[in-house]
Amino acid sequence: MPTTAATLRHQERRVLHAVGCGLRDDEIAADLAIPEDAVAGHLARVLAKLGLRDRAAAIVHAFDCGLVVPGSGPRTRGASPLPRTAAGPAAGPTVRISLLGPLRAGQDGRPLDLGHLRQQAVLAALALGAGRTVSRQELLDGVWGMEPPLTNVVPVYVYRLRKALRTGDGPQRVIEHDRCGYRLAPGAVEVDVARMEELLTDVGRAERADEASEVVRLCAQALDLFRGEPLAGLPGPLAEVERLRLNERRIAITQRKARWQLRLGRQCEAIAELFDLSAAHPLNEPVAALLMRALYLGGRRTDALTVFDRTRRRLAADLGVAPSPVLRRTYGTILRGDRPSAAGFPAADGR
Repeated sequence: MPTTAATLRHQERRVLHAVGCGLRDDEIAADLAIPEDAVAGHLARVLAKLGLRDRAAAIVHAFDCGLVVPGSGPRTRGASPLPRTAAGPAAGPTVRISLLGPLRAGQDGRPLDLGHLRQQAVLAALALGAGRTVSRQELLDGVWGMEPPLTNVVPVYVYRLRKALRTGDGPQRVIEHDRCGYRLAPGAVEVDVARMEELLTDVGRAERADEASEVVRLCAQALDLFRGEPLAGLPGPLAEVERLRLNERRIAITQRKARWQLRLGRQCEAIAELFDLSAAHPLNEPVAALLMRALYLGGRRTDALTVFDRTRRRLAADLGVAPSPVLRRTYGTILRGDRPSAAGFPAADGR
């Protein structure tokens, strides 16, 4: 197995430290008072002993083992650089990462430069990991899929992201590393997807307590986190799957909110949001059924029947199928002219 920096010889460790600080061979030679070709020899032995591919990987290893602290430059001569045994939780200003739209990261209201799209996709994979350790293979599979990079770029991307996300002027890391992979340091990052899930947990409690106004308020907060298509423009299988999942999450929250708005008699608010949702997802039958229900409860029976007819024709033209039972039952309720009530319809999810 590859050795660690602790087992390197003293001069090799000093060269690795200098490489990690970003010094060129001629600068290292001047700093350590040794010939430049000796620097190259030491670095070659370091790469061989540690099983590293190239200089970029050596830089990343120097950070991962604690020889170099992000953003602090070379350490003073007073102490020999030694590997760090444990990393404490990151402190300092919190980095906020938003995935519910184009990927964004900011600190104290200042946007952070996250580099090119593949590098951003690596950060998104870590942020979606919800604090768990993500292995290098998971990152390769999630960001590159069936076309992995020719070189080991993951550590290099992590190194650059660490620099971009560094909090304050201290040594704390936003991205931690262990033998299993990488993760976002607990308490160092706020991710909007995690905040959305917290809000939905609160929604569940409010529903169980039958607090309709609170349910609507919390659902609105969750929906406000969305800024467009989740993970817009990011490459890779993971981003593609998560886009679908998060879009479905958004639809479900909107439906949840609308059902409770109807119970409160706020049909106009529900209708406006459901019209937008139905236009964006014209083949979604539960959304169409809920819109029909809202229109009927709002005294707009003809418009409700028009929604059914439009959805029926679209299903036939695009998918070659007839309306589902929930859509037909909602249509039947409206066609019979049954007394409108918030609870008098089949559930929009088919229950």
